[in-house]
Amino acid sequence: MCDDPVTARFMPSLPQPYELGHALGYLSRAPGMWEDGGAQYAITEGGRFAGLVWLGPPDGQGVSDTGYVVAPWARGRAVAATAVRALTDWAFDQGVRRVELQAEVENVASLRAAYRAGFCEEGLRREAKRTRDGRFADYVTFARLRGEAAPAAEPYLPPPRDGELCDEVVRLVPMAPGDAADYHRMMSEPSVQAYSVTPPVSLEDAERRCRYTGYWWLSGQRAEIAIRDAASGEFAGHIQLTQVVPVLGQAMIGYSLLPGFRGRGFMTRAVRLLADWAFARTALHRIVAGTDVDNTASHAVLERTGFRREGVHKEFLPRPDGTRADDLQWVRTRPA
Repeated sequence: MCDDPVTARFMPSLPQPYELGHALGYLSRAPGMWEDGGAQYAITEGGRFAGLVWLGPPDGQGVSDTGYVVAPWARGRAVAATAVRALTDWAFDQGVRRVELQAEVENVASLRAAYRAGFCEEGLRREAKRTRDGRFADYVTFARLRGEAAPAAEPYLPPPRDGELCDEVVRLVPMAPGDAADYHRMMSEPSVQAYSVTPPVSLEDAERRCRYTGYWWLSGQRAEIAIRDAASGEFAGHIQLTQVVPVLGQAMIGYSLLPGFRGRGFMTRAVRLLADWAFARTALHRIVAGTDVDNTASHAVLERTGFRREGVHKEFLPRPDGTRADDLQWVRTRPA
């Protein structure tokens, strides 16, 4: 388990390669965790070792921390969520008041376990720990309190089946760190910047955005998606669902395309794929879009994909030259 590449990626303090002697040494120190007031359990499934779950000794305020690691052969079956929920419930029975948990922002499996175990997301610790490759990673912080309801939270934006949406011409795939350079190149295009309300992004900003994709999607904040040419696999553009408001059942769609892929119907296909998926797989009732009143190409995409004009926000969008443009609003609602 500890010599597995995924375990090594998210537990950089483990020796690599991880040998039998390291495992024996760790197990010899395990009783000390109990003696110090903490707890550590092996997770088993059908009698086979499946992972570890642990609880740090409570501090003077009755606060403990918890963590887990799951063996490769036991992943994908909610092992961590089940184990850490049980351990946290047990800790509350022993008098612990609060249990804290943290997971690296790219560790989607660990984040999913925290949500499913009833932990409440509390914030971000930016550049909290150094990774094995030397950079510093952001961490998401969670906690459970004794006595509060702790329902298992399922994602408002479920992952697409098979990991992508495809119509054999375009593929929509969640953004990944490998897309950062292409995304940065696209956002630096003058024709894209002309209708962007945000300043140009640096390559470092683009990389950070791509590392957050899984967390944003899982937490229901937004879906960040690369548009790819289905034939060649090339990065063609970007599409997103953002400003997700579950209580209203509404999200905003936005998109950009590299010049070399324009005029081929790629964006029309991408918008249709994403909107159809959202109405089929989520509780969204409204998908809205805001466009510069002069962006006729974007207007045409929305019209072709079933959006209708809803109104105008006067002088709403800041332009790069310091002027402000009217914002033409569009909406597509869930089919009856």
